[in-house]
Amino acid sequence: MAVFGVLAAALGVVGLISPDALLTMMGFDPIPDGGRADGDHTLVFMTASSMAALNMGVYYVLAALADWRSFFRWTVPFRLLTCTVFTLAVLTDRAPSGFLGVGLWEGAGALATGAALWWETRARQSAVA
Repeated sequence: MAVFGVLAAALGVVGLISPDALLTMMGFDPIPDGGRADGDHTLVFMTASSMAALNMGVYYVLAALADWRSFFRWTVPFRLLTCTVFTLAVLTDRAPSGFLGVGLWEGAGALATGAALWWETRARQSAVA
């Protein structure tokens, strides 16, 4: 969880400093300076979502440091939901194919977290028995 938190926080910082770099990483074509139409709020959205990613990353790191297993359990279904929504966005042409990596990252993280929690619970039960 700490690794995910650090990555989320780092990508949040990238998005705050260079939104176009983050857009490119996700498979979107950035629009050159001065090329945005009036009413294009892409940079506002990037600022808000990057700040959310930075905050979320810090939450994950703090939860890992506190060994807060309940938090880890809560993330599994919501990260699977995120995986589903992002994958559907690509499949329905709402997002470019490069964005599929974001969904797959969330899904893989959810499965890894769920497996780790299951493994730890099983190990604890074996130790007690």
